[in-house]
Amino acid sequence: MAINIDEAIKIILDLEIFTNYEILPIESACNRISAQEIKAQISLPRFNNSAMDGYAILYKNKDEILNVVDTIFAGDDNHRVLENNQAIKIMTGARIPENCTAIVPKENCTEIETKKIKILKDVQEFQHIRYIGEDIQIDETLLSIGDEINFSKITLLASQGVSHIKVYKKPKVNVFASGEELKLHYQYAQDYQIYNSNTPTFISRCEELSCEVTFMGQAKDSIESIKALVENSLDADLIITSGGVSVGDADFTKDAFEQLNYVKLIEGIKIKPGKPTVLGKIGKTYILNLPGNPLAASLIFELFGRLIIQKLLGSNELHHGFILGKLKETLNTRKGKTTILPGYFDGEYFYTEQKRSPGMVSTLSRCNSFIVFDENIEIIKEDSLVKIIPINWKFFSKEKKDFLTHE
Repeated sequence: MAINIDEAIKIILDLEIFTNYEILPIESACNRISAQEIKAQISLPRFNNSAMDGYAILYKNKDEILNVVDTIFAGDDNHRVLENNQAIKIMTGARIPENCTAIVPKENCTEIETKKIKILKDVQEFQHIRYIGEDIQIDETLLSIGDEINFSKITLLASQGVSHIKVYKKPKVNVFASGEELKLHYQYAQDYQIYNSNTPTFISRCEELSCEVTFMGQAKDSIESIKALVENSLDADLIITSGGVSVGDADFTKDAFEQLNYVKLIEGIKIKPGKPTVLGKIGKTYILNLPGNPLAASLIFELFGRLIIQKLLGSNELHHGFILGKLKETLNTRKGKTTILPGYFDGEYFYTEQKRSPGMVSTLSRCNSFIVFDENIEIIKEDSLVKIIPINWKFFSKEKKDFLTHE
């Protein structure tokens, strides 16, 4: 029996996942999920240091002529202390004298005579001093289990002298094709036949999402052929296929699964497009059987399949985020079923894609996001705020836009 979207998501979020880990150099860990918590072992800055090239002074002497008595470079282990009416020339990042109470940029000073300076501008007490721990404190959590590692997280790790990190292994995903009426893209198709676009789509999308993906081949139209492919794919965390789950006479996938100790978790979702979506498991391997129609299959994968992938990756981010934007034109839809509408978000407006029949293959090539209408909605008017879920989100534009925020 078909279930609603909230029930489907709850089932996915409650899936039991078995994750393994490996240890990688931090430079190889981008886009991976941390399998360990990392706390800071070093305060940053490690010592009070200068934020500018200039002069270290005692604030009380700011109006005096100052004698320049030393120079401290970044990396120097210089512990000289300032005395009355003294200044020390200092470079950005250098340790400041213990009793220094201000750094004066060199351009705000003038040299009166050799090694004597006068400050030309107002000075604020403690200006341009970077203090111990103001960036990172010892024992501060830098990375939690389940966090995705990106370039900025690698910055944190490197700043602490961390060279290797424990990450979850990439989930293994096996994809196979079913249905002899479809030809793979490297086969010859007669003018009455069509190419299978779903299988390459799932393979490439799962690779984009940091999975290890294997194409297992194409099953013939028989229960035995599909069973053999499934049995050969059970080394994976997830099997993805499409089609073969309706009630037609030539749909063998469902019957094949049921002969292999298959446990049903979801059998249909009250959503348009994509109602004939099935999720189950055999042993520890989950099986996601998506609709045969290309657009329906891709949208269902973005809404539900990506959550499964997030679980398999070990991520602690398991809920769809969204951006609020305005609807470009009034939309009408039927009540009674949750509806997915693909489109393009330009940073302000969401443009609903006009060609969105479930069997179309060109639609998502023009889209970067989608919206999901509640089952009770019949109309949403132009300029209404909608919740936009990204698909591919580098968010550059073909057109020049003013990205500066103005008053």
